[in-house]
Order: sequence, then structure tokens, then C-alpha cells
Amino acid sequence: MAWAAMFSLTNFIALIAWAMLALLPRGPKLMALVLYLGVGLLCAAYALMFAGLLGGLFDPRALPGAGQGNFTTIAGIRALFMSDGGIVIGWTHYLAFDLFVGLWIAKDADHKGFSRLVQLPFLFATLMAGPIGLLLWLIVRERRARQAARSAA
Repeated sequence: MAWAAMFSLTNFIALIAWAMLALLPRGPKLMALVLYLGVGLLCAAYALMFAGLLGGLFDPRALPGAGQGNFTTIAGIRALFMSDGGIVIGWTHYLAFDLFVGLWIAKDADHKGFSRLVQLPFLFATLMAGPIGLLLWLIVRERRARQAARSAA
């Protein structure tokens, strides 16, 4: 498999979806496009690469020192990432989940009345360092989330 091409393709898909999420007017059609053509395509690419690499269908091009990979030890996970395929699959995993979290943040922020300008730093933080962006958003949204819960009760 051409791992460099897959790396470029998944990055392109993610960046287009992030740009749409951050810059275009958000309506149901746009949000569906980001979900299915952004997150969905990344998830499908991940699933195919994962099955192909672990099933031996694709040449992993293992780096020197790579052994049998597994998810139960640090050494096993290191071995999974000691190939171009393992790196691209891991990166695609990050791209898919960070984009999904960014989509949730955008929907949540819209629902709670945060301006797009306020949302942008959280979306950018999520794109660059997913869990940090999510943590910051969870902290900022808390007051409005409690207010909304009290209003609904």
C-alpha cells in the first residue's frame, strides 16, 4: 500500500472538513457532510487500513526493531507504530476522533449560544491537540450548561 499517499489523503479529508466546520455557515446539510464525508470517510479508511495491515494484506514496511505488535503492552504498541502503515493508521485514528469531537464542540457551542469567534480557538485547539481542546471546551461550557439545565427544570 502507498502509505504516504494514504497519509496525504486522510490529511486532506480532515483539513477540508475542519475548514468547512470552522468557516462555512452551519446548517443540517453542512453538519451531515462533515459527519459522513469527513468523519465517516476517515473511519472507513481507518477500518480498511487496520484490517489490511493486521490481516497481512498490506506490506507494513516495518522499521528495524519492529516485532509482533499488540495492544496489551507498551512494547506491543510501540511495535505496531514501527511501520509506515502503523503510523498512518494511528494518525488516521487521531484525525477521525478529533474531527468528531470538533463537530460535537461546534454543535454544543451553537446550541449554547457561543459565537463562532469564541468557538474558533477551541476548534483549533482540538484540531492540534484533541484532548486539550476538549478539556478547555468542557471548562468553558460548564456555566451555560448548568444555566440551561436549570431553565429546563
